[in-house]
Amino acid sequence: MTTHMPPSTTHISPPAAPMTRDPAARHRQRAPGPYDRDPLERWARPALWAILAMAAVLYGWRVWSLSGNSYYSAAVLSGAHSWKAFFFGSLDAGNYITVDKPPLALWISALVARVIGVNGWSLVGPQVVMGVAAVAVLYATVRRSFGYRAALIAALVLTLTPITVAIDRDNNPDTLLVLLLVLAAWALQRALESGRLRRLLVCAAFVGLGFNTKMMQAYLVLPGFALVYLLCAKGSTVRRIGHLAAAGVTLAVSSAWWMLIVDRWPASDRPYIGGSTNNTVWDLVIGYNGLGRIFGASAGGSGAGQGANFGGTSGAGRLFNQIMAGQISWLIPFAVIALVVPVALRGRAPRTDRARSGLLLWGGWLAVHYAVFSFAQGTFHPYYSTAMAPALAALVGAGTVAMYQAPRRWSWALPLAFAVTGGWAFVVLRRTPSWHPWVAWLVAAATVAGVAGLVIARLAPRTRTRLALGAAAVGLVGSLAGPAAYATTTAFGGTGENGTNPTAGPATAGGMGGMGGGPRMSGRSMPTGMKPPTGGGAPQGGGAPSGGMAARGGPGGDVSTSLISYLEKNRGGATWLVAVSSAQSASSIILKTGEPVIAMGGFTGSDPAMTVAKLKQYLAEGKLRYVLLGGDNRGGNTTVTDWIKKNLTVVKATEYGGSTSSSTGSGQTLYRYNG
Repeated sequence: MTTHMPPSTTHISPPAAPMTRDPAARHRQRAPGPYDRDPLERWARPALWAILAMAAVLYGWRVWSLSGNSYYSAAVLSGAHSWKAFFFGSLDAGNYITVDKPPLALWISALVARVIGVNGWSLVGPQVVMGVAAVAVLYATVRRSFGYRAALIAALVLTLTPITVAIDRDNNPDTLLVLLLVLAAWALQRALESGRLRRLLVCAAFVGLGFNTKMMQAYLVLPGFALVYLLCAKGSTVRRIGHLAAAGVTLAVSSAWWMLIVDRWPASDRPYIGGSTNNTVWDLVIGYNGLGRIFGASAGGSGAGQGANFGGTSGAGRLFNQIMAGQISWLIPFAVIALVVPVALRGRAPRTDRARSGLLLWGGWLAVHYAVFSFAQGTFHPYYSTAMAPALAALVGAGTVAMYQAPRRWSWALPLAFAVTGGWAFVVLRRTPSWHPWVAWLVAAATVAGVAGLVIARLAPRTRTRLALGAAAVGLVGSLAGPAAYATTTAFGGTGENGTNPTAGPATAGGMGGMGGGPRMSGRSMPTGMKPPTGGGAPQGGGAPSGGMAARGGPGGDVSTSLISYLEKNRGGATWLVAVSSAQSASSIILKTGEPVIAMGGFTGSDPAMTVAKLKQYLAEGKLRYVLLGGDNRGGNTTVTDWIKKNLTVVKATEYGGSTSSSTGSGQTLYRYNG
């Protein structure tokens, strides 16, 4: 098979014209439009805008009705009410405990919420903007190395990645993490081209911001980034090593500043650090959000891992299992071929070759993420894999163009990539045979047609250009049809709208795990009715009108409206409305009432945040009057629980309009302090 490119040409894209010192001329050379030598490139900009519009629709469809993860949504509301809660990332405005992640992602939503109130626009709207921005930055980065064709394909692949659609319709911090890491890759690409330290420092700063978004996960790009700079950047070896050392200093500063401030802050004057065992951010970094994710509970850290692998059993095949396959695995086989073949084609290129350095950059990103996500023993949610999407997209874009333009002896590569990818997509789709079965057969037909067309083009020289181009387009459609189907059903079918564990694709059963479309949890993680904080300092614009439904805080986290009304009427001057076992109940009550609620055991219910001495102090000082036990009391502090049962008075359900039983009806019991 040959194409419209000369057979001897192995460049991934036509060489760019030499850069000039004139800024306007440089812009004309870089920007897609009539200034470029390729007449087809005039369509690159409209095509990019079309892809960005598609991303905005997929990520932002009915955004006003989305509520996100109640855990982070409660922290957003609290941060919109209290600047102290804003800085620390506290779950509640009373600043009892923080969420178990750094607050950078929360800051963005909380600032928006202070202007327009706590609603879908402020909780999920910023994620939509960041998701679309990541697509645009990826396009700009890939275009510099591989040309506009590869960049457009990469942008389209990222837009249609199913788990990316699901997470960009949620308010977990992963969307911001992806944007920051793509920005870091953009800066690194510029550093590789110029050999200037400034660009590398910008790259390190973006990774540091990623650390303040999701801690150690941001560092997964570092091995690939450092290696590609050391091997491919301009300048002497000593110069490159010196630049990497300076970047390391920048990375340390941009990563650690918030942690150092918080850990040096008097513990008595700040919230407990959620997820830690000793009330420090450092312990959270190396434990629950660090080694605990890789090695499981044995690595230390409060609740680190607990063996809860929402993505299935660890191992080389995890990303291809029944849960994960439809989220991210569609194009992994293509990406592997798209990395190996183009690198081989660039074998005799100079050390600083732009295309090869780009391939190594994205290949290193993908390889490290694949290894860590596959073999991690700790808690692993499917949506973590969205961090792989930019690398997959870039490799698919670059590889498609490189293999299409490859000389005759490499003409087998592109049809092989399409065949393997289409075959795997057919397998994944047939795991849910009752869900739009025609999609699987469309993928099969497009794959066969694309592969056959590419093979025939090699044997029919007179029709090779048009036939090869058409066959490549059809093959690409076959490769993207499966992810596109999952992406659209996630956006328009509402199947991924679970804030705690968002996943993409068809919902084939209730509960978690075991179905082809990925795990599902019944119900939404946050009530539709939300109130702004009361008692002064409510965010401008208020919140959504309060509904008459019970607050939902996860399994065992139901709290009746009548109970909430009772607590509001009898709270008195207490700082906190009530203390509950974990964040599952606390976050939903916070969102329902706008009042501070103590989550004694943090997110998992097992944080050692509450002690008997601290509880006695809160009760004696009038900062707390009521404690609600049961329901989601998972692994809580039994010493504190026993003290509560022995020393506080049970509130009968009849006092707040419930049944004759002392239970609230969800396995929960309300206790009152009468001192």
